Amino acid sequence: MRQVRERCVWSQRITHRDLVPYLIEESHEVIDAVESGTRADLREELGDLLWQVLFHAAIAAQDPDDPFDIDDVAETLTEKMVRRHPHVFAGEVATTPEEVLVHWNAAKAAEKRTRTSVLDGVPRGMPALALAQKLVGRAAGAGIVPRAEAAAPASEAELGDALLALVATARAEGWDAERALRERLRTLEDEVRTAEAGA
Repeated sequence: MRQVRERCVWSQRITHRDLVPYLIEESHEVIDAVESGTRADLREELGDLLWQVLFHAAIAAQDPDDPFDIDDVAETLTEKMVRRHPHVFAGEVATTPEEVLVHWNAAKAAEKRTRTSVLDGVPRGMPALALAQKLVGRAAGAGIVPRAEAAAPASEAELGDALLALVATARAEGWDAERALRERLRTLEDEVRTAEAGA
């Protein structure tokens, strides 16, 4: 990576922002490999995703004001994982996945003390459906649970059918399903922040 950054004219001009589309694409290719690819596909796509991390770290290492490199990234990650696994690296006990989650969430909450809302830290660049799932989970922490308008699907397959039917309805009506969900999520965020302000 260091040689590419130093000797490739294209790579020298790339910024963190320039790399974002590639990072998104490579992440989706890893997902495709996990869901329907071969072991060779997964190995290759994980390498491509790792390349993106190395590329960002190489760019960061050249920052004149606040440089850091891949070793700093690894050190920060190691410190975080040790903190979030006290049942592995300290004297805490967790014998079930639920107990592990309790330790994880406690450590994460301690790290994020400056957050003032359950919505803080949710990346807004996520696809609308993934963002919706994240925000609905966070909203529940503030006592806001969006009501279901239709009968609840009984399985994940039925959920897929229901979502596809809604997208088909949107297309037939000339509506933008992604925009509709994003706009509804903005309203949900307003509801959560109002509830938090009143608490």
